[in-house]
Amino acid sequence: MERMDELLVVDSATRLDAHARGKVAVCGSHGGLYAAWLVARAGIRAVILNDAGIGRHSAGVAGVAWLGGLGIAACAIDYRSARIADGADMLASGRVSVVNDVAAIGGCLPGQTCRQAANCLLEKAHEFAGDVPEIGETRIRIANTGHREAWALDSVALARLEDRRAIVVTGSHGALLGGQPNDGVLAIDAFAAFFNDAGGGKDGAGYSRLADLDRRAIAAATVSHNSARIGDGRSTYDTGVISRVNETGKRLELREGLSAREAVARLLGLG
Repeated sequence: MERMDELLVVDSATRLDAHARGKVAVCGSHGGLYAAWLVARAGIRAVILNDAGIGRHSAGVAGVAWLGGLGIAACAIDYRSARIADGADMLASGRVSVVNDVAAIGGCLPGQTCRQAANCLLEKAHEFAGDVPEIGETRIRIANTGHREAWALDSVALARLEDRRAIVVTGSHGALLGGQPNDGVLAIDAFAAFFNDAGGGKDGAGYSRLADLDRRAIAAATVSHNSARIGDGRSTYDTGVISRVNETGKRLELREGLSAREAVARLLGLG
């Protein structure tokens, strides 16, 4: 029997609030360290995240393992089975790809449906009562002599009002929350924004923000999940290779196959 009052379905770990404490969450965020830290800090009892294609250095599920070290049960959903950033779709059609040891002890297994895993977690997962280590919110200035600021952000949620007309190179996935435009992510009008493509995944969700940013005349691109660690803005900048570009970005001579470093350099050279 499902205990739906204890199950929280949310599109992003950045949207967790005080009401999340003690709940089991199906969360559309990637399973990287930054998202996992937000989950632990919110007091979630157990969580199911999206594996984001797993990607470079297995960053898409690194947070699942990290939560296990704290004693928090966590699973990841195969990015091909459910849209990243869409908690409802994960619950409806997701298939489990990765479980940590705590979740496995509770009966969660790769191959289960998301709903089956959620029921196991509702039945067996215990609330975490320990201290959450500080991993921090990384925001690093990209040194340059160009005409605008450039920042490497582990999450697009770290963008600030003063980043208007700046270049933000983020570790976030490139999906719209719940597949909906005007979702409030990147509320400021940056000059350009870079994201991780999370493997593209079901319905190409990992790229879906790019077209939406065209509407606001913001140049945007994703880097391949195999080229950079999701959830790590510095990795996006250091090793990312562009996989998709929106129309605004194409007009500024960005293209697939460029390194993120070269793309940022081109944008910095514009007046």
